Amino acid sequence: MKKLIGLAALCVAIGMLFMLFMTNRFVGLILIILLLLVGYNFFCC
Repeated sequence: MKKLIGLAALCVAIGMLFMLFMTNRFVGLILIILLLLVGYNFFCC
């Protein structure tokens, strides 16, 4: 279950990374960093 949550968080973070290139928003950047950290921790640990 943790791997599934981690994979979903990584996919969302990658999608938000594309959003960042279209509209440069600070909140988007914070969410990207948070989801990448959560996804990495759940998927790899």
